[in-house]
Amino acid sequence: MQHFNKAEIRQIEDRYQDFLKAIQVKFDEERLARIEKAFRFANAAHDGIKRKSGEPYIIHPIAVARIVAIDLGLGATSICAAILHDVVEDTEYSINDIENMFGVKVARIVDGLTKLSGDFDSRQALTLKKMLMTLSDDVRIILIKIADRLHNMQTLDSMPAHKKIKIAGETLYLYVPLAHRLGLYAIKIELEELSFKHKHPEEYNKILLMLHNQEEKRNYLVNEFIRPIKQKLEEEKIESTVSNRLKSTYSIWQKMQKKGVTFNEIYDILAVRIVIKAKPAISEKRQCFDVLSLVTDIYKPRPDRIRDWITMPKANGYESLHVTVMGPQGKWVEVQIRTERMDEIAEHGFAAHYRYKDISTFENELDTWIERIREHLRTPDSDAFEFLDDFKLNLYASEINLFTPKGDMVSLPQGSTVIDLAYEIHTDLGNKCIGAKINFKLVPISHVLENGDQVEILTSEKQTPKLEWLKFATTAKARSKIKDAFKLEKKKHIDKGKEMVEEALKEVKAPITANNLKKIIAHFNLNNKDQLYSEVGMGFLELENLDEILGKKSPNKLVKYWNITFSRKKKEETDEPETEAETETEIQKKPQKIDKRKTFLLKEAQDNVNFSLAKCCNPIPGDKVIGYLSTDDHVIIHKTGCKEVEKFLSSHGNRIIAAEWTKFKKQSYLTRLKLEGFDRLGIVNEVTNVISKQHSINMRSVQFDTHEGIFEGDLFLYIHNADDLHHLIARLEKIKGIDRVSRDENLND
Repeated sequence: MQHFNKAEIRQIEDRYQDFLKAIQVKFDEERLARIEKAFRFANAAHDGIKRKSGEPYIIHPIAVARIVAIDLGLGATSICAAILHDVVEDTEYSINDIENMFGVKVARIVDGLTKLSGDFDSRQALTLKKMLMTLSDDVRIILIKIADRLHNMQTLDSMPAHKKIKIAGETLYLYVPLAHRLGLYAIKIELEELSFKHKHPEEYNKILLMLHNQEEKRNYLVNEFIRPIKQKLEEEKIESTVSNRLKSTYSIWQKMQKKGVTFNEIYDILAVRIVIKAKPAISEKRQCFDVLSLVTDIYKPRPDRIRDWITMPKANGYESLHVTVMGPQGKWVEVQIRTERMDEIAEHGFAAHYRYKDISTFENELDTWIERIREHLRTPDSDAFEFLDDFKLNLYASEINLFTPKGDMVSLPQGSTVIDLAYEIHTDLGNKCIGAKINFKLVPISHVLENGDQVEILTSEKQTPKLEWLKFATTAKARSKIKDAFKLEKKKHIDKGKEMVEEALKEVKAPITANNLKKIIAHFNLNNKDQLYSEVGMGFLELENLDEILGKKSPNKLVKYWNITFSRKKKEETDEPETEAETETEIQKKPQKIDKRKTFLLKEAQDNVNFSLAKCCNPIPGDKVIGYLSTDDHVIIHKTGCKEVEKFLSSHGNRIIAAEWTKFKKQSYLTRLKLEGFDRLGIVNEVTNVISKQHSINMRSVQFDTHEGIFEGDLFLYIHNADDLHHLIARLEKIKGIDRVSRDENLND
């Protein structure tokens, strides 16, 4: 076995000594000796092993231990487990060896971490279930796992492009919500920023540059804003620190995407934080409200933007008072008011609760959440995507508090409906629910509940769960209970779906072959034919445009615009007899297996590889895209920001590949543009003139509406590539009266 050279041994020792310096003030000699023993053991076990970046592997466990100690504030047991977390997986040592040398507690945590190791793949649901089961056994396992992921994200540069996209997507999809739920604010922000940087490097750098350009102006505004507040706090003899923080690049970008606004239209880029040194004899809540009163004496508050997370803390333990006020130069500024204890919990979440005496309340809240998750975990054989989607609903949502007629409080995610509350209270109540009464007013089961509602659930013995309830059930518990009611008939659905699929294929005169079924499964982004039959049988999927999906020739010339599945060239004629799978349009040149490590080039005259463009985001040549391998020889192309891709990155990340367009000049793609502006004479004429002057663009349909002086346009155009589209958008934006031109990915309306 190869050993490290002197320079590498020196590098390891330096890194370890830096780590010791940072933590030695926190621990006594006995604990430091345990940490030292763990390091010496792990260092010997990992001798000669290197990471992808070329540095000694042991540097990774040291870095994870540092995050565990400094950022999470955990104790010596967790630090030892962090140092040893890869020993069992990567070396010949077993859990028994760890237990003999470091005791049961450390061994149990290392065992939990070992079970969670490896890449997330199509067995995602199983891995995630294990992860959550360990969370309920010992929360430290999940905290160290998050620290491990944070360091992997910090050192992602040495990874190939397709791995970066996969790991960053998986982090955003799973680890960020977990960090959020455990209240690890600082780590959550860093994970988001690093994921954003590697997944969307251009957008990340653009926002960074815009923030940098406004720095001077921003600093002036902050100082102007803070000065009178500090003065008032000093006059009132309130001991506190006033600081400011910037909204993260990721949350700025998210807001730009969600609300369709520009960087300059985001008003809460700045937040000012006032952290009070609490006086012992007065309640912390009262002291925070006193400071709120001082702030709103100086600046006028925005009435709909006062948030009191002290009276009712968030489910992850977060406590704070938030108010948005009108600051100097007509800018809205968010002010956060909290005590030092609250600030510690806001930054370090679950780990910080151990330093304060009110841990029991938080543990109860965490237990409630874990119990909710456990119920969902008990659902057998749930499909990976379905499980992930439902789990995310439980994980990320802000909570609202509701009251039963007797005054008992029930917490549910924001956006929950009457049916969610019914199932939260009891399965039977959900199954028989017909509506509810809120403030003596009858509401349907789809009614969205608001914080503070007192709700009486109404039932009927004749009621049974309906499939359409899934459209408005938002909690994982309600959704899984409704699905359970239908899973009893799963076999019936699969048989019925099989008949319907076969009938639909006969109607378009296509053979019932494995290849044709694969195309349909790939088109709807499903996992296998049972799922296809089940979804069709239950009425979730309608088999429309089968001709188009199967890539059959059509006499209609317009088909070339929107038939986005490129068929492989037909197999050259030979004397060999045809097999059943090679009848009709199936006789094709044998496809090449796609190399996942290389960037997949999208060519206009693709002859030996099938690719199709995803219906969910409708990419066109020139858009930033990535590919999803539905089979070894077929790629579905998605835009990089597509919501479906988020799912694939975490569930089937090993099937994601980098993709890039070559020049497309012949093929055209249907694209939708939305126009908004102020109506004036001749504006419609100008819009159509600009489009018709661009020879590479044809119009399919144009619709204009004007209402009370506001002008709206909906254009369906055939476009060769993104450059042509951006050029057209730039020309349209120059028309007097047009305020905004935006691309709409939905082509179905």
